[in-house]
Amino acid sequence: MNDIPRVRVSQRYPVPRSRLFQAWTDAAEMRNWFSPVGFTTPFAEAEVRPGGRFRIAMKPPEGEAVFYAHGEYRDVTPPERLVFTWSWEGNEYERMGETLVTVEFLDDGDGSELVLTHELIPDAAARTQHEEGWALCLEHLRVALAE
Repeated sequence: MNDIPRVRVSQRYPVPRSRLFQAWTDAAEMRNWFSPVGFTTPFAEAEVRPGGRFRIAMKPPEGEAVFYAHGEYRDVTPPERLVFTWSWEGNEYERMGETLVTVEFLDDGDGSELVLTHELIPDAAARTQHEEGWALCLEHLRVALAE
């Protein structure tokens, strides 16, 4: 394995993987959860196809700052897998440049497991921050799916 830091998180959900895939690919649903718990997602757009693009805005509970992320879909295999680039804009993480995210949706008995791998992260500090951020996003997804 290379020494480039990466994030790998997994979470089990009590819904079919097709339902999880939909939450990751429908812009209206993404606005309900695609940010850490406590944040809101005031804007999300997604053209979910290889070569299609997405852009997401995340707003913390206090302050006026809004964090934007965008990227391009590389692989879209419903309901099994999404691969997309990830870049920040207009904040301290912009220095990371383009990274790569793979989301796998696995059948798991009466529910499903989501496995997210975020690669090409430039350093250990950014890795830690993104590991925490993705864990909070996946928890936000859990809350949205329960509503």
